[in-house]
Amino acid sequence: MNVRQFLKTTSLTCLVLSVALGACTTRVAAPVSDRDATEMVPPAPRVAQPGHYIVQPGDTLHKIAQQHGVTLAELTEWNAFEDPDRLEVGREIRIAPPDGVVVRPISPDAPVVVTPIDGPAQEPSPAPPEVKSGPIGGVQPYSDEAWAAARSGAPASAPSASPEPTTAPAEVTAPAAPPTESRRVDGISWSWPNGGTLVGQFSQSSARKGLDIAGSTGDPVYAAASGKIVYAGTGLRGYGKLVIIKHDSNYLSAYAHNDQLMVKEGQSVSKGQQIATLGSTDSDKPKLHFEIRRQGKPVDPSRYLPAR
Repeated sequence: MNVRQFLKTTSLTCLVLSVALGACTTRVAAPVSDRDATEMVPPAPRVAQPGHYIVQPGDTLHKIAQQHGVTLAELTEWNAFEDPDRLEVGREIRIAPPDGVVVRPISPDAPVVVTPIDGPAQEPSPAPPEVKSGPIGGVQPYSDEAWAAARSGAPASAPSASPEPTTAPAEVTAPAAPPTESRRVDGISWSWPNGGTLVGQFSQSSARKGLDIAGSTGDPVYAAASGKIVYAGTGLRGYGKLVIIKHDSNYLSAYAHNDQLMVKEGQSVSKGQQIATLGSTDSDKPKLHFEIRRQGKPVDPSRYLPAR
């Protein structure tokens, strides 16, 4: 190989190497990833701290108090509500007494003063005027002379004949005695709250979540089992004057459409104690609507009450 061929070959080799090296050093743009973008992860549901509850859509103070076995007065005392009728969904409220507050249960042996809770206390009515109903202490038939003689203390002249009474004296109806029969279910002794006629059965598929018991206005309504009054008032639409009793951590009983309430919230009652009088508030006729709820859900009361 002569010098010319060597130089020619060397130049070609350098050219090939230059192209190869240029190809090796060509910069390729790396894929760009957006490391700042984050996945949209739904936030975890809030969990209320012990002794608190987070308000859900559709909640009312009455519903929250009933579900947790406390009174409206206690909820109001433990929380600063600007408007108790407007609860803010998502707000965390206290459903247990704050630290340092001691809740003392009412002793069952303490005397209980029974007064209607709605309306101011009424002054005692003045004594009615005397009505002539018959001679005092005598066996003579009624007459004006006998009435005057009985009031003056002088003996009345005997009538020539004793007329037969034209009408029988009106009978005084004694209040019905509390039911004595009972049935024990889940450790609770249950009895009927009223002795009236059963006119409506429990239905899971309809709006009737309890029993309807017909009666007359003023008939006594009794506690179906021992417990504590957690509600007494008219705040639940469709139930009229309502009483709710908490029996234990699982069971509540409700008594609706009453005429007069004879208990107040926080009061302890025993089975068979009169708590109200039967009425027709929020109802088309006098009747007692009676419900039993287990863990907040209505159950058929006939499975807990004794057979009739």
